[in-house]
Amino acid sequence: VKLYLAQPLTPVEIIGRAANSEAAARMMVEGAAIAYTGADTPPGCLLANAAIAVSAEADDIREELATIRQTIEQALSDKIEADIKKGELPPTTDADGLAAYVITVIQGLSIIARDGATRTKLLRIAQLAMAVWPEGGMQEIKI
Repeated sequence: VKLYLAQPLTPVEIIGRAANSEAAARMMVEGAAIAYTGADTPPGCLLANAAIAVSAEADDIREELATIRQTIEQALSDKIEADIKKGELPPTTDADGLAAYVITVIQGLSIIARDGATRTKLLRIAQLAMAVWPEGGMQEIKI
């Protein structure tokens, strides 16, 4: 799992290096769409798909994967929160909810990639998913 995450940048490193939370989320979602449909890799994502297939005897693996996903989600939530404090996102933005949404989209992309979805389809979904991102400081998320 650690080797899998170390190539070439971990999601937490991507979040940390991004100019802002929107750029981080976009890189992660669009990057997932591309990575999950690579010619040299199996479709989907180990972090999303392995958790579904883990047996009761491998609870330690399931827990490790969950911890990794939670760490990624928290890093994105922290980045969103920083953008709220800087005034780049509306003060009513739900940082935890928005970060969870991005992670959920990424996991969903993994599942449909495993089902044979094309890169084009995954990128269309990624673009639609990012359309909900709140605009700088003036609008709030409509639920």
